[in-house]
Amino acid sequence: MHDAFAAAVEQWPQQGVPANPRAWLISTGRFKAIDGMRRRARFDSTLEHPVEQIEADTQDLAEQADKAVKDDELRLIFTCCHPALSSEARVALTLREICGLTTEEIARAFLTSPPTVAQRIVRAKAKIRDARIPYQVPSQNDLPDRLDTVLHVIYLVFNEGYSASSGESLTRPDLSGEAIRLGRVLLDLLPESEVMGLLALMLLQDSRRTARTSRSGDLILLEDQDRSLWNRGQIKEGLGLIERALSSRRFSAYALQAAIAAVHAQAPYAAATNWAQIVGLYDMLMRLEPSPVVELNRAVAIAMRDGPEAGLSLIDALLARGELADYHLAHSARADLCRRLGRKDEARTAYQRALALTRQEPERRFIERRLGELDVPTNQSPEHSPLERGDGGV
Repeated sequence: MHDAFAAAVEQWPQQGVPANPRAWLISTGRFKAIDGMRRRARFDSTLEHPVEQIEADTQDLAEQADKAVKDDELRLIFTCCHPALSSEARVALTLREICGLTTEEIARAFLTSPPTVAQRIVRAKAKIRDARIPYQVPSQNDLPDRLDTVLHVIYLVFNEGYSASSGESLTRPDLSGEAIRLGRVLLDLLPESEVMGLLALMLLQDSRRTARTSRSGDLILLEDQDRSLWNRGQIKEGLGLIERALSSRRFSAYALQAAIAAVHAQAPYAAATNWAQIVGLYDMLMRLEPSPVVELNRAVAIAMRDGPEAGLSLIDALLARGELADYHLAHSARADLCRRLGRKDEARTAYQRALALTRQEPERRFIERRLGELDVPTNQSPEHSPLERGDGGV
């Protein structure tokens, strides 16, 4: 490839950039390598067969790569998600090396510690080295076996864009926009119900981005958002995709999350939200793909349907298990339910715990305001929904 880049520097200024620069570089690099091996083969007859084999195996490399996955970044993601690695190692390695997320951001996505994520990446690289796993773009037939991991990678990139794990901004539109772009490319490549579900979920969640913060960058809860600011084009596209995904009767976790987001998108105002339907969808999601975060969101939905006491008992049981002990949204949800029940001391403790755990400035300011409101007389205290992320987002 070094020789190929050198040739490009020499030839492109005079001859112009080729229509497909990447294919030109791959093809030129292949020919340069084969020419070098041929020269060495003149002095070593044992190299004659390897030269012939390599030439035969790589004859249509560029064309095959283009046919399988045309998008450069998506191609790299598929290549990195090698089935020889464990699922968690594949996702962590791809997010770090291909998608550019930091170890801390990946750790937040997995609800674990940065050292744990770092060790997964180190072990994955060691296995690639020791097992001599080749860097090879998968063929069209190999793509379905890697689809689940690729979807998970895109989903976690979107989540970091939907709610940044740290920093001054609530969202990172560059990441959420790139995840949606990759979802569209992937749908053209593999029009499966799982892909439709994920793209629908991302579109429906991203449709609210403009309404989720004030002009000063402060967080606005779902029930307080100006719904006229929601992107109706994205909502229409997302609803169409989720209808197609669910009509296949092959329910995926992404499709169910998108269905939850669709209930919110179709409610003309917050009080019209069908919380009973949302609880039912979370029940299905728990059976299909149970997780502590899904359980937390289900508890919030039950609190909205049946009252704060019902939701609080579920959240207390969840926190007692310890799986979400360091998840700030769990403590924030508990704090708000306690506040609504008039249990101010418990609410204050839970808000303080949430404040200690969050690294995002808009959320910090929101929690600090909540703490300040606890000192306001009860008849003046504003009412809000318990958890802004109880809208299908994970």
